[in-house]
Amino acid sequence: MSVPATSETSFLEIRQHNAITTARYEMSACEMDIVFSLLSVLRKEDQPGTIYRIRVKELEQLTGRGWNYQRLLEATSNLRSREYHIEDNKHVLQVGLLASALYVKGEGIIELEISERMRRYLIDLKNNFTSYRLQSVFSLSSKYAKRIYQIASQWKDIGETKTFTLEEFKVMLSLKDPKGQAPEQYEKISALQKYVLDVATTQINEHTDLRINYELIKKGRSFHSIRFFVNAQVPQQLPIPFEDGAEEEKQRRALQNLEELEIRDPKLISQILGDAKKLNALFSFTYKHKTGKVKADKNPGGLFLKMVGLR
Repeated sequence: MSVPATSETSFLEIRQHNAITTARYEMSACEMDIVFSLLSVLRKEDQPGTIYRIRVKELEQLTGRGWNYQRLLEATSNLRSREYHIEDNKHVLQVGLLASALYVKGEGIIELEISERMRRYLIDLKNNFTSYRLQSVFSLSSKYAKRIYQIASQWKDIGETKTFTLEEFKVMLSLKDPKGQAPEQYEKISALQKYVLDVATTQINEHTDLRINYELIKKGRSFHSIRFFVNAQVPQQLPIPFEDGAEEEKQRRALQNLEELEIRDPKLISQILGDAKKLNALFSFTYKHKTGKVKADKNPGGLFLKMVGLR
């Protein structure tokens, strides 16, 4: 059964050889974590039928999110059974992402086999998108948020976009037919703000690596133009960076967590990074602190050091 084009369906465009391939995605947070983990170990040179082993413990350490057995089963079941449509100028492919998922009981290991016809598209995803941008594609439910995110991304190094006339902007978001053959959507500025601009701004600020706001500009007594102000930010939930290996990413994530806890003493950092138990305790503590399970507003770093016997 195909994925309905609801407001919760994400659309991903991959441009290749002047063609546009469109895949439809609708993912839970657990599914997203599994896909990022899969992308982190996927390699172009992998042979057909390659089995990818995902360790649940490492997945939780990298993402800071814990998933129980039932949630993982549901996620892999959805990834295996849900049908995706991938379309270019010549073909329409109907395919599932996973061919199979095997759970090794008592070991916390999931073995994943991808659908062979999906392989090259997953490789394209890994090669053409950073993990931040791919997270945004998966996370933004509003199609207008996706388009505005793409626009804003092009101007993030400058800090603000060019000024677009509202007519230009509506054409870019397919809210207005430049040939006038289809009715214009959200003609009233209040409707444009409520259903397009405010929704997109909220989703982009909550789920992506960008923080944006917008300014509507008047010409005379009517609004005529719009521009966006764009700043980079670290999203609340970091995706698994699939540009690096898992071990390198663990070290990088650990250093980031230590900086957030204001633990900067080189000797302490070396002791934590060099001890597997202390490193795992760091990821666990950071996750519990961010989710409110550990209360330490004044000095969380000091509490963590005390817990692992370094203070």
